[in-house]
Amino acid sequence: DVKMGDGATPNQSFLGTLLSAGSRLITGESLFLTHFTNKGSSKSRVAFAAPYPGTIIPIDLKQVRNSLIVQKDGFLCAAFGTKLTVTLNRKLGAGLLGGEGFILQKLEGDGKAFVHAGGTVIERQMNNDMLRIDTGCIVAYEPTLDFDIETAGSLKSMVFGGEGLFLATIRGTGKVWLQSMPISKLIRALAPMGGNRGKESRSILGNFLER
Repeated sequence: DVKMGDGATPNQSFLGTLLSAGSRLITGESLFLTHFTNKGSSKSRVAFAAPYPGTIIPIDLKQVRNSLIVQKDGFLCAAFGTKLTVTLNRKLGAGLLGGEGFILQKLEGDGKAFVHAGGTVIERQMNNDMLRIDTGCIVAYEPTLDFDIETAGSLKSMVFGGEGLFLATIRGTGKVWLQSMPISKLIRALAPMGGNRGKESRSILGNFLER
């Protein structure tokens, strides 16, 4: 069935459902979600595909204190009853310096959730320490961690370093999932390989995604 919202609050009013589902538009998602229900007496299977090449990460929300913060394009699917909302990073740096990491998705529940990542995935347990990484490489993290976006370093390193102007900074204790090849980085890597061949020319990534 295709329904408006995540179905986590069955007795929610229509206005509440509309507002909850409408917040998904901020992340570029649809107002509606597809719900799969097994109404038979035996087990059934359903398969899901990622939107682009990468890795699907299964995460048991019970093992992360029933709550997880995910990048806005990282959520794939979750067990029925998982609450899906939009959360804004209130850090000034994240709001002013970077689009990535400012608008996030929050998953709440006690079932399994599946998150999509590009390239190789690294799961890291942080214990009151700090990690600095490219802003697009963070897939998901526990709310116990503090996430901000800061300048990459000196003006010289930002101009001649060949990387972005800003880095994501994660501090605290909790789990974080990282990806080696976010979609934005993949596009930048493939773009120079595409050539113009008249009106029929297309980028390599465009041809790949249309197959």
